[in-house]
Formats: sequence, C-alpha cells, structure tokens
Amino acid sequence: MNNYRMYPSDYYPDTSSDDQYHICNNNWDYPSPHFKGVPYNTLFDDTECSLRSDSSQLEMDNNKLVLKDYGPNPLVINIDKATKQNNNFRTGLWTGEHLQVTLMSIDVGDDIGLEIHPDVDQFIRIEEGQGLVKMGRSKEKLDFQANAYDDFAIMIPAGMWHNVINTGNKPLKVYAIYAPPEHPRDIVNVTKPIE
Repeated sequence: MNNYRMYPSDYYPDTSSDDQYHICNNNWDYPSPHFKGVPYNTLFDDTECSLRSDSSQLEMDNNKLVLKDYGPNPLVINIDKATKQNNNFRTGLWTGEHLQVTLMSIDVGDDIGLEIHPDVDQFIRIEEGQGLVKMGRSKEKLDFQANAYDDFAIMIPAGMWHNVINTGNKPLKVYAIYAPPEHPRDIVNVTKPIE
C-alpha cells in the first residue's frame, strides 16, 4: 500500500524563502511522479486551493472557479465549492480515458431525466438540496425509491434505469462520476436537453 508520508526534515520547512510555495512536496514519497513539485497546499488544503487566484491547476475569474473540463490533466479541486457554484444543468469538469466527472444543477421540481447507461456505472453525490431517487431494471417499473439529501451518495449500476427528481425548494446541486465516460469532453448543457 502506498502511503503519502513526509521525511522527518519536512516537518520543519525552511520558511525564510521568498517563494510563497516554498513548502513543496519534492521530498515526499508518492505513488506517482506526476505530483512532484506541486505546492503542498494545492494538494492538501482544499480551502486555500479553491481560493487562490494563481493556482497552478485551476483558472479563476472574479474569485470564482472557471468551470470547464480540465481532463485528462491532474486536478485537485474543492468539489463542494465547484458543485455549488455550477448553475448549468450539466458541466463537464474532468474527462479522462476511463472516468468522467460532471457537475449538475437541477431546477426545483425538475429531474435529471429517466435514463439508462448500459455499460457505465455511475456515482452521484448531493452537495446541496434534496431529491427522490428512482431505479429499476425496467423503464416502466422503477421499484427502488429512496429520498436523498445533502451529502448523500447514489450508486447506479450499469444497465439500471434511473432518475433523480428535485423535491426541494432550491436547485439540487450534484456531481456525477461516470466510469467509463458517458458524455463528450467539454460538455456544457446550460439547460436540460430536450428529449
């Protein structure tokens, strides 16, 4: 098992440097070389990372995250802030070869739309709002139903018909993970697509 650990000398970093990112992970033991040189706070302090206007990974505009597809490059992001900031029905945030993350905002009384992904497993997490989750093996028989709220996660197996309906009084803010990707890279649906 790969653990992220510091060598003892990193507990007392040299704070005399003028470089605001002097606390870097060059001496950290990582499972992947892609993180070498990434500032410590970019990797581990999501509040600092999400507010920095000079982030090496995120674009900012008027102290707001620029919501766009950052894949397939490495990305560290405050997913809660990004999800709540998104006002589009669907915004692609990261698309790789085997995984995709999208942000969604479902209007009051609206829904994601009854759908099925034959070869894609899906994970949905509610960051804000409440909804009714419906699933079933048949479009006509959605025999699984559950209420879901802030911080609830929904796992949808491939081949399962499903829908999430906003039952609250404010937009339902969720992010969805698809494996493999379901939508085109850079997808943005400002409003719910007409079926």
